[in-house]
Amino acid sequence: MRIAVIGTGGIGGYFGAQLAKAGADVTFVARGAQLAALRDRGLTVESGVAPVRLAEVRATDDVASIGPVDATMLCVKLWDVEPTAPRLAPLVAGGGVVIPFQNGVDAPDVLRRALGDEAVAGGTAHIAATIRAPGVIAHTGTLARLRVGAFERTRSAPVDAFVAAAKAAGVDCERVTDITATLWEKFTFLASMSGMTAVARVPIGPIRADPAMRATFLAAMQEVVTLGRARGVALPEDFANRALAFGDTLPAEMKSSQLVDLAAGRRIEAPWLSGAVARMAAEAGIPAPVHATLYAALKPWVNGAP
Repeated sequence: MRIAVIGTGGIGGYFGAQLAKAGADVTFVARGAQLAALRDRGLTVESGVAPVRLAEVRATDDVASIGPVDATMLCVKLWDVEPTAPRLAPLVAGGGVVIPFQNGVDAPDVLRRALGDEAVAGGTAHIAATIRAPGVIAHTGTLARLRVGAFERTRSAPVDAFVAAAKAAGVDCERVTDITATLWEKFTFLASMSGMTAVARVPIGPIRADPAMRATFLAAMQEVVTLGRARGVALPEDFANRALAFGDTLPAEMKSSQLVDLAAGRRIEAPWLSGAVARMAAEAGIPAPVHATLYAALKPWVNGAP
């Protein structure tokens, strides 16, 4: 199976490496020091459960040079989705699909406008992984899960093929029937954890252990559940409590990628996370005071350290 990984960071690097190790024909798209390292030294995944060392990988910064593939894993940051989308057209020219693995819920719509409905599937990645050094991905904990699904008009055959390839690579990958609900389930937890950890500047452990922060975390997730249900998403009424219970199972040291980026002085995804919740809630006339406050507190950092 031919797979393109657009954005070789924590998600793309980890899962792309697992697929390549298992024999899939994977091309990694990267830039700068990451691209140079991939070309010179290959790709390493440091993990307690699925370490990988690939001495050689196919890597490029020119998407157009790849040609048609069966599936494209889009793993760029949220602000890069819109400018990247038109460049993916050659990849789906042979009937393949693009599967976005961003943290928010906006990417599929952006891709549909550029590529058409049939070429866009949906996906969620649940993993704590970052670039430790150029060419080196560090995976924290044991969680490493993909959920993939077709929308109503998505080509289903390449989605099934991607899931089969991921399973063959030992990846916990499931094809879901309602990918919209799955996206919002992740959005509920991720947007809230990202906002809370970034504003508090601590990993999830202290947040879930402190009664006041824990209550605020739960309230943030309930805002997303209420918003999603108002938009017709099939989220259970008690999903915020389920998400909090899931959070209790994660390593106490787990940090959101937004906290990692903020601490490094880099651009952050707040406009597409807490900012998106606040925006959509305002449009629907639904209160979302926690996410509105989280976004307001993070706004000075949106484009990097002020």
